[in-house]
Amino acid sequence: MRIFDPHIHMTSRTTDDYEAMYAAGVRAVVEPSFWLGQPRTSVDSFTDYFDALLGWEPYRAAQFGIQHRCTVALNPKEANDPRCTGVLDVLPRYLAKDRVVAVGEIGYDSMTPEEDEALARQLQLAVEHDLPVLVHTPHRDKAVGTRRTLDVVRESGIPPERVLVDHLNELTVAMVADSGCWMGFSIYPDTKMSEDRMVRILQEHGTERKLVNSAADWGRSDPLKTRKTANAMLAAGFDDDTVDQVMWRNPVAFYGQSGRLDLEDIKADDTALFEGNSIKRGGE
Repeated sequence: MRIFDPHIHMTSRTTDDYEAMYAAGVRAVVEPSFWLGQPRTSVDSFTDYFDALLGWEPYRAAQFGIQHRCTVALNPKEANDPRCTGVLDVLPRYLAKDRVVAVGEIGYDSMTPEEDEALARQLQLAVEHDLPVLVHTPHRDKAVGTRRTLDVVRESGIPPERVLVDHLNELTVAMVADSGCWMGFSIYPDTKMSEDRMVRILQEHGTERKLVNSAADWGRSDPLKTRKTANAMLAAGFDDDTVDQVMWRNPVAFYGQSGRLDLEDIKADDTALFEGNSIKRGGE
């Protein structure tokens, strides 16, 4: 089984996580830029972070046989902080980088006017740089926030098939399906979605334009939730090809719209970096 986790924050995870992910079948990840858990105090802290997503983290992932891509943006939570909004002016130089496969995470947190402006500007940047978009839906008032997001997406003129609306649930999946956008689901131990709930959504709404991610970060989360969801799909009667569609071909199709994703040669049983069951670590 080959797995592509289309939304995971590996900067917050350990090398043990990379090793376990590889053993579970994960061969590629996309790491969206996000809020680090405490306020950033300047644009420079963003650029240092973006540089790490483009340099150090792909190297770290490669030590464990996993390909790493990222998305960059001013996230909605920090769009409300005037110390951070200057990052919108430096984003174009990062959006030109080969490993950046989308603009994201953008969207809403508290649905403020400042978030409106940041979302509209970054949708325009996506159009200008011919990149898809990863959209974060708010944890509070999710249905209202998702409807508002879809309205802004329509007004922006970006084609809906180039937009992935993430962190969906049973209350929001239908409206995003009707919009023509892609649908993302984050599987968490206690919050967001569970494996069983995800299986029921796939049974009811089908597998087209659906992406399943772990969104694992510095909080209570699990980087193996993609594999656990795949196992739950198999147990529910989905066949291997359908699991491959959801866990591999769908994220490849969405992020492939960037023109910067070449993963066709990756196999689930690729052991080139693991000959003799020896895994390269750190400075070894």
